[in-house]
Amino acid sequence: MIKLFNHYLHRRTVLQVVLDFALILAAVFAELLWRRAELPVMVPVLGYTALLATGMLVINGSMGFYQRVHGRTLNQSRARAALALLLAVPVTYAVFGLVPLGIEGRQSLALAAMVGLLVVLAHRVDAAHSGAQSALRHRVLVFGTGPRAALVGRALKKDDPHVDVVGYYASPNESEAEVSAWGILSKNKSLTDTALELEVDEIVVALVERRGGSMPLRELLDCKLHGVRVTDMATHFEKTKGQIRLDSVSAGWLVFGDGFSQGGLRTAVKRIFDIACALLLIGITAPVMLVTALVIKLESRGPVFYRQERVGFNGRLFNVVKFRSMRTDAEKDGPQFAAAKDSRVTRVGSFIRKVRIDELPQLFSVLNGDMSLVGPRPERPFFVDQLTREIPYYAVRQSVKPGVTGWAQVRYHYGASLEDSAEKLQYDLYYVKNHSLFLDLVILFETIGVVLMAKGAR
Repeated sequence: MIKLFNHYLHRRTVLQVVLDFALILAAVFAELLWRRAELPVMVPVLGYTALLATGMLVINGSMGFYQRVHGRTLNQSRARAALALLLAVPVTYAVFGLVPLGIEGRQSLALAAMVGLLVVLAHRVDAAHSGAQSALRHRVLVFGTGPRAALVGRALKKDDPHVDVVGYYASPNESEAEVSAWGILSKNKSLTDTALELEVDEIVVALVERRGGSMPLRELLDCKLHGVRVTDMATHFEKTKGQIRLDSVSAGWLVFGDGFSQGGLRTAVKRIFDIACALLLIGITAPVMLVTALVIKLESRGPVFYRQERVGFNGRLFNVVKFRSMRTDAEKDGPQFAAAKDSRVTRVGSFIRKVRIDELPQLFSVLNGDMSLVGPRPERPFFVDQLTREIPYYAVRQSVKPGVTGWAQVRYHYGASLEDSAEKLQYDLYYVKNHSLFLDLVILFETIGVVLMAKGAR
């Protein structure tokens, strides 16, 4: 994993992004060389090509082509590639339309860029379904055989096809094993010798009890000195899954670890970014909001907007405004989570929820400072009081402004229970700990994909 601006990215993801960027530049550069263009012509053209390549990375990211694990079929990936190409064509000609008129052959340059885009998309589809195994496998040894070790092993096998779990090394104080006996390594050799013999790249320490001699610190240090990475369970999940797991984290880990940096500069940059993006999005979506207000009014009696009290920054209450998507008597029996195929949702409401149009009025809450563009989802006081009592560290999410979209929203489906709220909190904690402008941009790009694919809507 590579840590970039406090956010962890897989090396393969970074390589894929760099390769796609380079392929588009190379296609246009080859066209310039074939035409024997001079340097004063090459520099601006390659600059515009870099702008196009950046836009293509955003499109590919929103289509999910940089996800390490996906459940798409080959035809689904091809359909996404076709949609990406459809979006890329107008972007390409718009970008190359900015090329100075004095430069000849703008059409051929745009065509060369399109060839590069086609190669990129073909490679993305092939890479997602080729089934080719990487020559550089990442070999992981799990230290422990209990429930935490079993959890780490399942997550490794499920989330990364390029990882080999070589086995589990039992701690002296673990009495019962919850992993397969076939995966438990012999203790005839020391942990260090075992790791070196199996050519282990990383050891993940996943013990329920870490006191009383359970951890052979000297052997773990020897492993580290021999080039084997040693990671605790909490850090492992933070790096690989983008979450702070409640079952592996401690107050000490949160207090003494890095992250949770708010700071005046970060706050100011985030506020400027929020205002600029909110104004831009309001300008772009104003016609959509006007049409939505009209069809809501035509479908059923009642207000166009739905106002509801939510808990914001530092526990301060504010009214969130959304387009009404439910019947006016939706909560006659009291507050409740939205459910799949909720009968309270109107026909218009079902559509605007699916494409997230109902969230657009929250952009005005961003402008007045109650919300941010990116942050944890604002919850109602009734649920916040319940969840704070039952889920540890739940109040930590209120140390930043709630957002129109967020890390939990793009990483986890719509929460409809206490268990879902606990799962989403693990992503919210990651955001609070590591939030930066870069992570905000990553979330916004992934939100585009969530909207386009209508994922998780209720």
